Amino acid sequence: MTRLVMNQDGMAPWRIVRGTLCLLVAVFLLAPLFVVVIISFSSAPFLQFPPPGLSLRWYVQLFSTPAWINALVVSVEMMVPAALLATIMGTAAAYALVRGRIPGARLVMACLMLPIIVPGMITAAALFGIYRGLGLNGTLTGLVIGHTVLNLPYVLATVSSALRVQDSRLEQAASTLGAPPWATFRRITLPLILPAVLSSLLVAMILSFDELIVSLFVSSARVRPVAVQMWSNVMGDFDPTIAAIASVCFLFALLVLVADLALRRGPRLT
Repeated sequence: MTRLVMNQDGMAPWRIVRGTLCLLVAVFLLAPLFVVVIISFSSAPFLQFPPPGLSLRWYVQLFSTPAWINALVVSVEMMVPAALLATIMGTAAAYALVRGRIPGARLVMACLMLPIIVPGMITAAALFGIYRGLGLNGTLTGLVIGHTVLNLPYVLATVSSALRVQDSRLEQAASTLGAPPWATFRRITLPLILPAVLSSLLVAMILSFDELIVSLFVSSARVRPVAVQMWSNVMGDFDPTIAAIASVCFLFALLVLVADLALRRGPRLT
């Protein structure tokens, strides 16, 4: 007992150092984001920190400019179906590869994970070449398909990990009692992996909303998501409106992160 108390006392300084380092890293990573948020409320006609005054003029300009409104609408119309498709297809693929007896399952898994490994520029150029023959360049359908391909590996990795952790004997017991495969999946497997599935959906939404390279290759002047509009604005003569839209993107990512944490801490079926 005395030795245990001494070990705990010896670990106390290390915990303080570790906590301090983590706090410093968090401040280092988040400080630029907070600077951008502060600049978005600046009254100056150009990017300036600290701002000479506070104003909402850049948010007013953001939500009153047709180009930015169209970009936000396109991003939402692209993000939602792409995230849903990636989640459904990734969950189905993960279940088949982890629970099924598919020959060459590891090879199939590696092929599905290629969009993470292959540089985004190569994926974007490949999609551009395929879309040119199909007439999908500059269309919302092309953006949805491209973002689904990019988001699928993240869903596959997350759901596969959740399936490997869960006890497969629960599903076998349900099958032994006469439950058909779909009923077993719906009543046993899906409730167990639901937090991972919903977390994958939220991550896919963030990735789709922030994706630039593929969107840059397959978008057009009329079908242009927020990331491409931000790139176009930065390459030209930009004003603090770019800080306003960056703050909106940061707020969206923050809300999704909070929702993801809430899902991970929610009740689980055991």
